[in-house]
Amino acid sequence: MKKATFRGGIHLDGHKELTSGLETVVAHIPDRVYIPLSQHIGAPCVPLVVVGDQVKKGQKIGASKGFVSAPIHASVSGTVVAIELMEHPGGSFVPCIIIENDRKEEWAESVIPHRDPASLTPDELRAIILEAGIVGKGGATFPSHVKYAPVEGKIVDTVILNGVECEPYLTTDHRLMLERSDKIVAGLGYIMRAVGCERGIIAVEENKMDAVAVMEKAAAEAKNITIVVLKEKYPQGSEKQLIYACTGREVPVGGLPLAVGVIVNNVGTASALARAVELGIPFIGRNVTVSGPGIRNPANYRVRIGTLFSELIKQSGGYVGEVEKIIAGGPMMGKTVFTDNLPVVKGTSGIIIFTKEENRHSKEFACVRCAKCIDVCPAYLEPTSLVRLAKRKAWEDAERMDAMSCIECSSCVYVCPAQIPLIQHIRRAKQAILAAKARPQG
Repeated sequence: MKKATFRGGIHLDGHKELTSGLETVVAHIPDRVYIPLSQHIGAPCVPLVVVGDQVKKGQKIGASKGFVSAPIHASVSGTVVAIELMEHPGGSFVPCIIIENDRKEEWAESVIPHRDPASLTPDELRAIILEAGIVGKGGATFPSHVKYAPVEGKIVDTVILNGVECEPYLTTDHRLMLERSDKIVAGLGYIMRAVGCERGIIAVEENKMDAVAVMEKAAAEAKNITIVVLKEKYPQGSEKQLIYACTGREVPVGGLPLAVGVIVNNVGTASALARAVELGIPFIGRNVTVSGPGIRNPANYRVRIGTLFSELIKQSGGYVGEVEKIIAGGPMMGKTVFTDNLPVVKGTSGIIIFTKEENRHSKEFACVRCAKCIDVCPAYLEPTSLVRLAKRKAWEDAERMDAMSCIECSSCVYVCPAQIPLIQHIRRAKQAILAAKARPQG
């Protein structure tokens, strides 16, 4: 079987054995859920409820303010007890709807199965996806109905489902492919119909051959859907690198996958989308890996949106050792958070706990000009040169050297013998470039 890949990248110890062999379990449903009104790229939602309102599971409680947005739904039935600012796993403070769970698990009247999903038109599919609040589960949380909207002059001929999951520790997608392969294949079919596409690919890394076998069986009777096995390498799951590995097409600098006729979605997105199209169930839950050396019992959970990190950590037996770092997402591209009093949101793929022993701080030295960072950069950049420009605040020069093409995968940081925090400097340059573009001209 052919195993494709991309230029650059690194090989990591995945630590996936901690949870990859464990079936996903349903997390305890908490007494309260904390549901942020911003869980996606784009405009935040406006609340449709007030304190004291009774809500049902699956009820829309936050409405989109613009096209690039996605509605928010109640993940439990109960009473709205507060709407207040709360810290988001992304680091900002956002309005949050707090619901006291009444334990009735009553579904909203709007949650109705669609009798004949096969008869739905592309417009109807996109409308269902919008109303269900479906966004990308791979981390970017881009609203799916926007991604599938027709663009004049652009034709989509390939949809790729990302089942690579190349971040260390994370195994939710692996388990999902083993446990819900039928929903993933069905979801891919709905996406293909929504965008008028005839070719579907499900991409899986070679370290998940059990998932490959299950997905091949599930897709055996599906027209024009193939499973592509990729070499195990990080960041194989990054969008542009994945497209190149699967199709040989290169997305231009500053361009989107649509420029080469491709749409990429996560396997989890496809599964959630199938539930929305077939059962009318909106995005109110997701799978989350809780792992790392600082947690007693690593596991994969099926979690209601708005469940606090602390609830999952408690269900996993609590912390072990002297905990120093909690990461929302994966250890390479996730966000370090400073409390476990944070809610699971649509983009929360994992909660990874590190102790002081693993999180040793190394002293930074001067660049030795070894060029290792250049060799591994999957975006063909010169990280060390960008860092020098960032330190001088030479933002225009950094932009000319394609700083905005950095995918912040941290491969350069991983191989740097001088322990330079390259990504911190490059991220600062990107922020400065965007800020300059946002300022009024003249």
